[in-house]
Amino acid sequence: MLVVETRGRLGLITLNRPRALNALTHDMVIDLRDALRAWAADDRIAVVTIRGAGDRAFCAGGDIVAMRAAVMGGNIAAASGFFFDEYRLNSLIARYPKPYVALMDGIVLGGGVGVSAHGSHRVVTERTRIGMPETGIGFTPDVGGSWLLSRGPGELGTHLALTGQMVGAADALVAGLADVFVDSERLDELLDALERCTEADDVDAVLDSLADAAGDVGDAPLDLVQRELDAAYRGDDAAVILDRLRASAVPELQEAARTLAERSPSSLATTLAALRRAARLDSLDDALAQEYRVVLRLLDEPDFAEGVRAQLVDKDRQPRWQPPTLDDVDPDRVASFFAPLTDAERARFDTPDWSPQ
Repeated sequence: MLVVETRGRLGLITLNRPRALNALTHDMVIDLRDALRAWAADDRIAVVTIRGAGDRAFCAGGDIVAMRAAVMGGNIAAASGFFFDEYRLNSLIARYPKPYVALMDGIVLGGGVGVSAHGSHRVVTERTRIGMPETGIGFTPDVGGSWLLSRGPGELGTHLALTGQMVGAADALVAGLADVFVDSERLDELLDALERCTEADDVDAVLDSLADAAGDVGDAPLDLVQRELDAAYRGDDAAVILDRLRASAVPELQEAARTLAERSPSSLATTLAALRRAARLDSLDDALAQEYRVVLRLLDEPDFAEGVRAQLVDKDRQPRWQPPTLDDVDPDRVASFFAPLTDAERARFDTPDWSPQ
């Protein structure tokens, strides 16, 4: 499921589950972590690159269906163990001592963002479709998504986090989720050049030359309505935001209102709170620790199992959220998701508090 190889000075990792859109399993997370640790200490490796097998997806996230099955089967510790190791991997990527080049070609969702957007060099193509769709399954953007999206221009990240909208290369660049555009037909050429790189400056030069040759990535659709997004998404009340979106005459905001009306109300309130809190944190690791607490609590909430059922298991697209509206969401309960884990919770989830390693 993970192909690990060396080519010259390049350490190349391929997520190899194309039929599953290269979704991450726990074993893949562990194997990726071990490969990165080994290459960090190997002087023969100058650059690390990660890509997805096939031409449809880089990585469609973690195996959420398996997480749901574990929770519903009473093995919540298996789910918590996955997130614990996944977040440590995200932290390792962000702190990696060598150039880490992520080829974000095709679909990039959820956990796929975590193993790409924290890297030092993030490449998108004309096929890139990137998003954090967690509010549609009763969950919340994690893998450091709250850190990344809370630091985008204006309220663009808030829009992406609450709606789960997938965006192309241009918007990904504007949102700070990627660094450079390279045409997909030149990715093999890019890999060949990276094999000969010996330091970070070489990687920068290779990417600059290929990006210049790739041409203009085009307009960023959401950048064109940035002012309207900023006005609609300000503040800490998801219900107020929804009202503003509904009242807007801008088509993109009207579409956002329709999308939010279909998302888990609890997830919307929790995600907005997570973004606002993450904006005040000092580091990605602080955000990951916060996300870990929230995610473990959300595993226990009915909307997670119901959202995955509706979107990925039965695929009827008719989730029955509890509670059903934003007005019914208890703000005290949302706030409780961010509290430190209790001794009883640590025992039940069979986990310590999260910390980087």
